[in-house]
Amino acid sequence: MRSFLAPLGLLLAIAAMAQAADEVKIDVINKVECERHTKKGDSISVHYRGSLEANGEELFKGKFMIVLAKRRGEARRSTMLIVVYSWEQGLLDMCVGEKRKLTIPPSLGYGDRGMGPIPAKSVLIFETELMEINNAKDEL
Repeated sequence: MRSFLAPLGLLLAIAAMAQAADEVKIDVINKVECERHTKKGDSISVHYRGSLEANGEELFKGKFMIVLAKRRGEARRSTMLIVVYSWEQGLLDMCVGEKRKLTIPPSLGYGDRGMGPIPAKSVLIFETELMEINNAKDEL
């Protein structure tokens, strides 16, 4: 019986690690309290800085407006939108002024292909700050 349980435990541990590798890691850098948090369907404006985890090389920075998709399939039209969908996971339930660091694994970014200056199998780091919930004023 014991010889059967050891391999089963190993398989469960491997499965848990694989699942964790397919999730966006979210670190809150600057927590802000508010009454109105971001939610699916919101149009939001975000300042961001994107870099490679491997060497810290900055690849992107600027301001981005995004509509947080209500369903995963709404955001999967191109590789960039796959990364954007990964952002969405990390930008939900935020307050204006809040800052977060999003760590995006290759499986949720550019994968085995890479793109431009981004090597294949790269882990991407995005430092984000929520600037505005564009449709929040419509709810007043």
